[in-house]
Amino acid sequence: MGFLLGIDEAGKGPVIGPLVIAGVLISEENEGKLKKLGIKDSKELSPEKRKKFSEEIKNLSEDFVVLKISARELNKEMDTKTLNEIEIGRIAQIINSFWMKRPKVYIDALEANTKKFKEKILSRLKDKKIEIIAKNNADKTYPVVSAASIIAKVTRDSEIKNLHKKYGFFGSGYPSDERTIEFLEKLDREVYNKIVRLKWETSKNILKNKKQRKLLEF
Repeated sequence: MGFLLGIDEAGKGPVIGPLVIAGVLISEENEGKLKKLGIKDSKELSPEKRKKFSEEIKNLSEDFVVLKISARELNKEMDTKTLNEIEIGRIAQIINSFWMKRPKVYIDALEANTKKFKEKILSRLKDKKIEIIAKNNADKTYPVVSAASIIAKVTRDSEIKNLHKKYGFFGSGYPSDERTIEFLEKLDREVYNKIVRLKWETSKNILKNKKQRKLLEF
């Protein structure tokens, strides 16, 4: 019996909260069951549908891995790495955790040059002979990647709800969300350092404006 491993992420663009990367391992015979369920890219599903599918995917899978990288971790790691390098390291970590199963790996590629992206992944693997299919928008093409995108998105949504409960509602956490910007402009600096991605231009500009306002008040 062969295995398929799908990998995708959720929350790459937001200025608040974690980046989540998920890997879903299924047997080849269960791939058809994913298709029958109507599994598709998480962005095309309602939150209720994602949550329902998430449980069904977990039941169908042989195993799954979810890696959460907090804003604070991203801030630290981005002192020496790009966001893509951080993600590539985590993707390799997921593949290495299943290397003894020798799965066929499907990844939603982070870069336009999928050949180079694949080489970067392979260079970090225990088994360099593992077959990898890295495609842009793979979450729209391969059910096992769609499954990973759903697990990642449901996990990210849950983490955001927890942050809302703890610090107050801030919308989606994306820079394009006016509620997020308003929240950041009023946010205490200590909390800002905990939950905000400080390397993002949005957060840099807001911090700069905060400092300027303080100087004017002084």
